Amino acid sequence: MLSRIAESLFWIGRYTERADATARILDVHVERTLADPWIDENAVTTSLLAVMGTTVDPSVGRVGRRELLEKLAYDPVSSSSITGALGAARENARRARETVSSDMWESLNTTWNALASGRWRSASPHRFFSWVRERTAVVSGLVDATMSRDDSWQFFVLGRSLERADMTARLVATRAVGGTGTQWPLLLRSCGAYEAFLRAYQGSSTGAAGEQHAAEFLLLDRLFPRSVVNALNVAEGCLVAIDPQQRRVGYAEDARRIIGQARTRLEFQSSEQLLSDLHPQMRGVQEACSAASQAVAERFFPAATAVSWTAGRS
Repeated sequence: MLSRIAESLFWIGRYTERADATARILDVHVERTLADPWIDENAVTTSLLAVMGTTVDPSVGRVGRRELLEKLAYDPVSSSSITGALGAARENARRARETVSSDMWESLNTTWNALASGRWRSASPHRFFSWVRERTAVVSGLVDATMSRDDSWQFFVLGRSLERADMTARLVATRAVGGTGTQWPLLLRSCGAYEAFLRAYQGSSTGAAGEQHAAEFLLLDRLFPRSVVNALNVAEGCLVAIDPQQRRVGYAEDARRIIGQARTRLEFQSSEQLLSDLHPQMRGVQEACSAASQAVAERFFPAATAVSWTAGRS
C-alpha cells in the first residue's frame, strides 16, 4: 500500500487513542481536585502538564483548572489536546478517504464538526470527557467492524497500540503528581478497568496488596486491552503481520526490537520493583513508544516528516 495511506492510518489510530486517554486522565484530575479542597491545584496542575509533555509559560503565574483545560482539552491547534488530536485524526482520514470506510469518515467528521462549533466549551468537563470517550469508542468500533484485516487495519491498530501503551504509562505516572498519591481505584476506573480488576483479583485495590495488584493489572496483565504489556504485545503482532520476514539473527525492524525490549523489561520485573521505581519505569515506556514510532516512520514512511507531539518527541 502507499506509504502516505499507511502513515495516515497509523496516525488516525494514535490520535483517536490520544484523545480518549487524555479525556480519561483529565477526568481523573478534575475529580481529584474537586474531591480534595486542600489540594495545591497549581502544583498538581503543573506536575500533570509536565507528565503530559506540555510546558507552561513561567510568566503565567499560577496555573489552575481553566488553563489546564485550555491546553489539554480545547486547543484546536496542538495535537496534545483532545480537540487538536481529533482534528488531526479527521484530517488524516480525509487524506486516506479512498481507504477508510464511509462510516469511519462520517464518525470522525461529525465529531470534529461538534468540536468546531464550540458548544462543548459550555458543558461540564465530566460531560465533555464522557462524550469524547463515546466518540472515540465509536471510531474504534467502526474500524474493527468495517475494515478488512489487511495492512490498512494493521497500521491503524499499530498506532493505537503504541499510543495506548504510552498513555497508560502517563496515567499511572499521575498517581503521585503534586506529591499526593492518587488512589488506585480512581486510576482503574479511568481505564474502564475496575470491574475487570475485581473479577481478576476478587479483592480491593486499596492497601499495600491492593496497590501491588492494581499495578500488576494496569502494567503487566496480558489479557486486559489497556495494560501496557498487552498493548506492546499487540503492536509487536502488527509489525510481524505487516512485514513477516524472518532472520536468523536479530530483527529486521528497529521498532520491533525497541518494543520487545520495553515489554520484557516490564514482564521480567516483580510488581514490587515496579512500584518502588514507578516514575522512571513509566518514563522508559514513554521513551520506548516514541522511539518505536520514529522507527516505524523511518521504515514505512520514508518520505514523510514525523508528526511531533512535543519538542523532542513524536
